[in-house]
Amino acid sequence: MTTTPDLVQDPGRGRLVIAALAGFVVGSGAIGLLWGLSSSADGPAEDARAACAALERVGELPLASGGAASGVLTQGVLPRILAARELAAAAAEFRPQYQELADHLDGVSRMVVSLNLTDKGGRWHLSEARKHCTLV
Repeated sequence: MTTTPDLVQDPGRGRLVIAALAGFVVGSGAIGLLWGLSSSADGPAEDARAACAALERVGELPLASGGAASGVLTQGVLPRILAARELAAAAAEFRPQYQELADHLDGVSRMVVSLNLTDKGGRWHLSEARKHCTLV
């Protein structure tokens, strides 16, 4: 008669495997939750604040004496206005509360791109965008 080796498993080993799997699942869930909470920093609000910071760095748009636009923009004005418009649009895409800011910055960017810096509508959009930025 041939004997076969006993394939007796240690009963503690099964419990150890189950405990390890449970620990892995719980640990993965906790890490995922922490990662989700840390990365859920309010992205749209950060975009809106960055748009307002870009607008603030523009300063006052140039006007010649008598209220006529000088037509000369200082270096960096156009890229900052365009960046502000895009950041506000990105914020509004996820949060409708930023749509007005995005609309006003779009009006400002159209004024700046056209170099019609005396445009009353564009100046109004600039004023309104700055008001919205005080609330962001």
